[in-house]
Amino acid sequence: MTIKGKLRRFFEMEDEYEEQQVQVDEPAAEEPDYPVMNKKQRKQEKANVVSLSSVSGGQEHSSKVLLLEPHSYDEVQNIADELKNKKAVVINLQRIPKDQAKRIVDFLSGTVYAIGGDIQKLGDSIFLCAPDNVDISGSISEILQE
Repeated sequence: MTIKGKLRRFFEMEDEYEEQQVQVDEPAAEEPDYPVMNKKQRKQEKANVVSLSSVSGGQEHSSKVLLLEPHSYDEVQNIADELKNKKAVVINLQRIPKDQAKRIVDFLSGTVYAIGGDIQKLGDSIFLCAPDNVDISGSISEILQE
């Protein structure tokens, strides 16, 4: 092929490109600004929407703190149920034997860990157990008594 033929072919291709370019530039139907989704994609998008009433469990946002003074280890299940119901609990363990108090604290520590909450010592044998919806900030220092 000669140079003259190559140049002609080059310019012919350019002419075809221009024709195609003109065809593309013709006014076409306007495309929507939003992406077109099929049914499966719409269902997935709806699954990402969470209503506020389902997050709060349909209950009002009233925070409650229960003050409890168990008399035996048998009452620890009721305390754990209150924590599972998103209520903070202050527990006074001063009136029960030390071995039972230790077992109660161990049980509630496990419960609080399982629900993602927090347990803090407020004083001598007094503890605050809070679920994950209650933030505890600060600390109480113990005074060493001789």
